[in-house]
Amino acid sequence: MLGYRFAVSWIVEFFVRRVTVEGTSMAPTYLPGERLTAFRRWRRVHEGDVVVVRDPRNPSRWLLKRCVQRVGSLLDLRGDNAQASTDSRDFGLVPIRNVIYIVLASR
Repeated sequence: MLGYRFAVSWIVEFFVRRVTVEGTSMAPTYLPGERLTAFRRWRRVHEGDVVVVRDPRNPSRWLLKRCVQRVGSLLDLRGDNAQASTDSRDFGLVPIRNVIYIVLASR
């Protein structure tokens, strides 16, 4: 029974991830310390979606950003708080395949 629970837990964690917001790049939409539920990308990323991607400059970091534009197979990702955000204006467009999770609106 323990092995079954471990397998179910692993499967759920693979598809669903709790994300804690750090920093103010997504304010006022999401504030530091806020907990969000993100789901492994199961569909096409749409403009307006908030996504979780690895930082193109430092793959050990995760970024929470909004897709503002699709350009072929690339995404323009921005923070909602432009003054506090490091985003596509700094590191360029991001391949869609780099989107790991999509955040469902929590409000």
